[in-house]
Amino acid sequence: MIHPTRTTDSVDTSISKETSSTFKRRFMVRLVAVFIGGMFLDGYILGIIGPVTGLMRSELHLNALSLGMIAAGPLVGIFVGSPLAGWATDKFGRKPMFLVDMGLFLVASGAQFFVTSGDGAVIQLAIIRFIMGVAIGGEYSIGGPLLSEFSPPKLRGRLLGLTLIAWYVGFMMAFIIGTLLHDAGTPWRLIIGTSTILAFVLFLARLGLPESPSWLITKGRHTEALAIARSHVESPQMHDSITEEMDLRMIQEAHAAQSGTKIKGASFGMLFSRQNWRTTLFTAGFWFCAVTPYFAIATFADDVLNRFGFGGWTGGVGLSALATAGVVTTVLLIDKLGRRILTVPGQWLCAGILLIIGVWADAPAIIVLVLFLAFSFFNASYTTLTQVYPAELFPGHLRGIGMGFAAAFSRIGAALGTFALPWAISNIGLGPSMIVAAAVALLGAVLSQWLAPETKGRTLAEISANFSH
Repeated sequence: MIHPTRTTDSVDTSISKETSSTFKRRFMVRLVAVFIGGMFLDGYILGIIGPVTGLMRSELHLNALSLGMIAAGPLVGIFVGSPLAGWATDKFGRKPMFLVDMGLFLVASGAQFFVTSGDGAVIQLAIIRFIMGVAIGGEYSIGGPLLSEFSPPKLRGRLLGLTLIAWYVGFMMAFIIGTLLHDAGTPWRLIIGTSTILAFVLFLARLGLPESPSWLITKGRHTEALAIARSHVESPQMHDSITEEMDLRMIQEAHAAQSGTKIKGASFGMLFSRQNWRTTLFTAGFWFCAVTPYFAIATFADDVLNRFGFGGWTGGVGLSALATAGVVTTVLLIDKLGRRILTVPGQWLCAGILLIIGVWADAPAIIVLVLFLAFSFFNASYTTLTQVYPAELFPGHLRGIGMGFAAAFSRIGAALGTFALPWAISNIGLGPSMIVAAAVALLGAVLSQWLAPETKGRTLAEISANFSH
């Protein structure tokens, strides 16, 4: 724990209202629930389009290009929305942006009910899905920092990791609900519009949430930060963390006053400053290298596994099940074993697995299946850390914009994995394609071996102070 020289200011804690432990616990449960609900909604929105593709193709006379535009809309939206929302949440606050983001979800989701059947339907759907993607990107860069800034250090990794489980469950539930409604003869507009119900519930649930004390401290609003900490935070560790952040901010303010300078607000340029470039390089690079091979293999699991004699339920469902198991395993262990041991070894192992698949052209089919299943488990396991590290490593005044940039950069990898693999298989073959995927995983392993820190049990103030300097 860091203990800088205490600098006094005129914080009046008499306006603070001490509340019961029961109230504070209920608030924490509510905060976790609304953020997890948002990530569930993210997965649901991306997954619900699959079961209705046939209906949409038939009614709207869609071709491959039109379907591609509709499917790609959310991915492009995430790329745009993540850094934009991150900048906004660092500038205007976690509280208002958390509500605005869900409001955007609600409006865009409801608009799906009113898509026409004419020539403009494709453009309407592409725009609506793009806006929903912007909202999805906002969930990463708004909700992650907000949850991390209220979570006790001993539980922070577990709570942040739960969001990825929620995403998987949301995607799976969308497939189940969409299929059941499709089989019942429900119109496709009503099926894809079912996300509106959850968006409305989450919008109401987010009303009245407090601002993050950490964000208030970055704006010099120490009195408000202490008041919210007294009324909503139970963990003594979190109170220590908030105090440490306030101490550091006071020191920065004193130095700025002595030198006649002004503390700068968040900007994209600051992500690459001397103090922050390592954080930006690691979080964005690690996230990119984690998701690129996954999206390539998961998106085209049937095609890849069919080439080795497996497909359908045998391979695709197995990959999804093992991926979910990998995320659950990490969530259960992350605050016990730590971050680094769950990040670095798995990447080396996945790089080796993909390399074996790539160079062992005549491997028995059963061995290839086992290797793919093992990759799915370990890749999902360390990918869980992509929801944890960015929310922990960036300093408070850059936490939103930093997580937004890392999320946006990772979408480049997702797009490459999704769109490049079919071309690579057709032009250079499956074996060389897997070797390229292995090289991406290897790059992530090297980067993590070099830069991945251990943050288990540390306060956010400690983490940013140790990693950024």
